[in-house]
Amino acid sequence: MPPHAGLIHPHQYDLKDSNVELINSALDHQVKHNSAATEPAWRAIGTTPGLYIWRIEQFEVVAWPRERYGEFYDGDSYIVLHSARPPPTDPGTDGEEAPALRHDIFFWLGSHTSPDEAGTAAYKTVELDEYLHGAATQHREVQAHPSGEFVGLFPRLTIRRGGVQSGFRHVEGAEEKGGRMLLRVFKHAGAARPGSLIVHEVEPTWRSLDDRDVFVLDVGDKIWVWQGRRCSPMEKGKAAQVVHDLTQAKHVDVEVLSQLEARSKLVVDLLGGREVEQLSFRAPRPVSEKRKRAAVEEEEEEEEEEGEGAPAGTARSPRKLFRLSDADGSLSFDLVKEGSSIGKADLHGQDVFLFDDGDRLWVWQGLEASAAERALWLRVAQSYVRWLQDSPEGSEAHLIPISKVVQGHESPAFMRAIAAAA
Repeated sequence: MPPHAGLIHPHQYDLKDSNVELINSALDHQVKHNSAATEPAWRAIGTTPGLYIWRIEQFEVVAWPRERYGEFYDGDSYIVLHSARPPPTDPGTDGEEAPALRHDIFFWLGSHTSPDEAGTAAYKTVELDEYLHGAATQHREVQAHPSGEFVGLFPRLTIRRGGVQSGFRHVEGAEEKGGRMLLRVFKHAGAARPGSLIVHEVEPTWRSLDDRDVFVLDVGDKIWVWQGRRCSPMEKGKAAQVVHDLTQAKHVDVEVLSQLEARSKLVVDLLGGREVEQLSFRAPRPVSEKRKRAAVEEEEEEEEEEGEGAPAGTARSPRKLFRLSDADGSLSFDLVKEGSSIGKADLHGQDVFLFDDGDRLWVWQGLEASAAERALWLRVAQSYVRWLQDSPEGSEAHLIPISKVVQGHESPAFMRAIAAAA
């Protein structure tokens, strides 16, 4: 009997048999949800309010110790899930079912993270969203330009140098730092939590100093606190907390010096700046220029509010609304509206919209958007960022936070942004 005996000759191949049209369908989401359910990291989440953090280690999602929440390494990528129950629409009613949880997923990319870690964090963020039935708000966070919502999750956000060992880079050991650690304490402009501050480990050199912040220098046998001449009282208080934590582990002398004191030159000398004139620091800070300008403007507004004059408005980039649509048979990306008249009425559920509010890119996904539109939102947002990057004033566009919301599950931050534009 020939080998092919009894076999039925296949009919002509139909592209529909590939089930490409099922992408982003109910069946597709169910398959992805079932796949996500096999990820051990996602167990026991999604049903109760809380904060959860994982670090990407060798392509794996590893739970971050709760006692280290708020501590990140600039050589790593992390996934942060914040689940909260919104207040009921009518707090006075009893016996009604509690409102569903609202989920925010942040994938945080350190400035020295490797491509494999960043890619894994992005992929696993999408998977986690599938596990939560696609109702979460996704946020891409970069170290140099964190959003106010992300910083507001923590009473203290500490960013240390180094990270998990990876074949893509060499992680600096403590012995290679010369026994010195320099921490910068600075205010975050626009944080959701009032008074949010960041503690950032920086290169232990005098070039890391600036006159707007407070720095804590640990040289092993002594801790120095260097207060920039324009730092805020809040930053001084936060630095005192940092020093308290350091001295709990070891009992050493602590000396606090203001930049305006001649003796503060000792700290500059310890950081290798013996020939540097005092008050001449012009080094770039490990945060974006846009965020620095926002902090300066915020401080100036606070000063004006304390005085007689009214605070002056801050200049912002023009708000823009774009639409991603394939309604005419081909995928297009077009500017819909520009300026202050943008509102939620300009959005409709058949398409995906990109809203640039001047400080963040929001992607709004309509419930009836096509599979192609929903699949390409991140690629389109990144292409838009690259276009901004090439513009004369867009040198830091790659630092812009990107967030995606789904129609009917918009986050409070998006609602505030779109309302402010209207």
